[in-house]
Amino acid sequence: MKNYLAIDQGTTSSRSILFNSKLEKIHDSQKEYDLSYPDDGWVELNPDDVLVTVKETLQNVLNKCAEVEACGITNQRETTIVWSRETGEPIYPGIVWQDRRTSSYCDNLKSEGHEEIIKSKTGLVLDPYFSATKIKWILDNVDGAREQAEEGKLAFGTIDSYLIYKLSVEKNHFTDVTNASRTLLFNIHDMSWDKDLLDIFDIPSSMLPTVLPCDGEFGTIEYDANKIPIKGVIGDQQSALVGQNCFSGGDMKSTYGTGCFLMVNTKEKPIHIKEGLLTTVAYEINGEVCYAIEGSIYSCGNIIQWLRDKMKFFDDAKESEKYLSKLGNSNKVLFLPAFNGLGAPFWDPDIRGGFHGITQDTSIEDIVTAAFHSITFQTKEITDVLETNNIEINKLLVDGGMVANGTFCQVLSDTLQKVIIRPENVESTALGACKVAMIASGETDINLVGENKTFDPDDSLKKVYDASLDAWRSYIKINLS
Repeated sequence: MKNYLAIDQGTTSSRSILFNSKLEKIHDSQKEYDLSYPDDGWVELNPDDVLVTVKETLQNVLNKCAEVEACGITNQRETTIVWSRETGEPIYPGIVWQDRRTSSYCDNLKSEGHEEIIKSKTGLVLDPYFSATKIKWILDNVDGAREQAEEGKLAFGTIDSYLIYKLSVEKNHFTDVTNASRTLLFNIHDMSWDKDLLDIFDIPSSMLPTVLPCDGEFGTIEYDANKIPIKGVIGDQQSALVGQNCFSGGDMKSTYGTGCFLMVNTKEKPIHIKEGLLTTVAYEINGEVCYAIEGSIYSCGNIIQWLRDKMKFFDDAKESEKYLSKLGNSNKVLFLPAFNGLGAPFWDPDIRGGFHGITQDTSIEDIVTAAFHSITFQTKEITDVLETNNIEINKLLVDGGMVANGTFCQVLSDTLQKVIIRPENVESTALGACKVAMIASGETDINLVGENKTFDPDDSLKKVYDASLDAWRSYIKINLS
C-alpha cells in the first residue's frame, strides 16, 4: 500500500497529514501561528512563520514514515506574498485574504468603469479580497518595489507558489489554475494570465508564476535522501470540493473554517450569477476543466475564536456548543459578523461588526447563539440566491473544523430547512489535496469509506428561525454602507 502526503496550509495553522491509498490517516501534525493587525482592516502574516510551521509539521510526519509516493498541497487562497528573485526573501509581510486596505482603490477602479470587464474575464467581483490589488499596494508602498518589478527582479505568489518555491529542490515558480483564478489577473475562459487585466492593475507579467493543472508536476521535495514529487496543488475550497467527491454537476459543499465557503460544481459551464456570488475554476484534473459557483463568507470560525480569546467566554472552542441554543432562541440578540467587512452576497468591505438587542437580561448563551446564527444566516443568504437562480438544493455536504459541533450542524439544518450531511472525516480540504496527488500518480480508487452523519431539519422551528432571520436581515440592511 502506498502513502501520500497532504500539506494543508491554512489561515492560522499549517498541517501535514500522511494518508495511505485507502485514504486512511496514518500520521498528522499541526502547528498554529499568529496573524497581525497593524491597522483597521489590515491582516498580515509573517511568511517565515508559514514556512517554519510547514517544515516542522513535515518533519514530524516524515520522521515516522519517509516512504511517500507523492505530495499534494492545498492552501489559503488570495493571500499575497512578493519576494526577491535574487535573495528569495519576501519584501513585505504576506497580505492575508481577509485584508481590506485596498477598498478605496477598488472604488476608484469601479468609478473608472473597469468592474464589468474584470468580472467578465475572471468571474469575480472587484474587491480587496483578491490578490491583484494586494500586489498593486505592495508595488506602490514598498520602497523600490515598482522599479525591481519592472526589472523582473520580483516574484508574486499565493501561498502555494511560495511553498513550491521554498520547498522544491528546483525552486520552481508555479501555481495551479484554482489559485490563479483567485487573483483578478487570470482569464477563466482562455485559462491564462490576461494582458488587459495586468494593464488595469499595473502589474508586470514577469512577476507571475507559471500556471499548471491541479494534477501537474510541480517539483520535488527532498527529505533524508528521499525524493517526494509534488503532484497536486489546489486551493483550499476547491480541494474540499474534491475531498467531498463533488465531481458531478450540482454537487455542493460548504466548508466552515476561519471563513465559510459554499461551492457548487457546474462542470464545464461557467455560470454567472448577478447577486454577488462568484464564478471560479473548480479544478483541472485529467485534462478536464470544471467550474464552480462560490459564496464566500469572511467570518466563521474566527468568530468563535474571538468569543474564546477576546471575550473569554470559554477556554476551548468546543465549549461553545453548550452555550448554543438548540431551540433557536437568542433572546432577540443579533450579531453583525463583520470584523473585516461582509462577503457574499453583500460585498461591503467597510462595514464592521456589532451586536444589537443587548439588555440587562442578555446572557452569554444569547450572545453565543447570536454569533452562531450570524453564520447560518449568511449561509441562508447564499442558498436563497442559488435557489432563485434555479440551482436546486436538497442537501448540503459540510466539512471543516466547526462542523465537529453537532449542535451547530443541527442549527444550520433548522435555519436552511435542508438536510445537512457531515462526513466521518471532516478534513475534506486535506483529503482533496491527497486525492489530486493520487490521481496524478495513477490511482483510480479515490472513494473514502466511512459513515456520514445526517442532520434533518426540525419543521417545528421553521417559524422561529424565519422570524430571527428577518430581524437579522433588517439589522444588516441598516448597517450596510
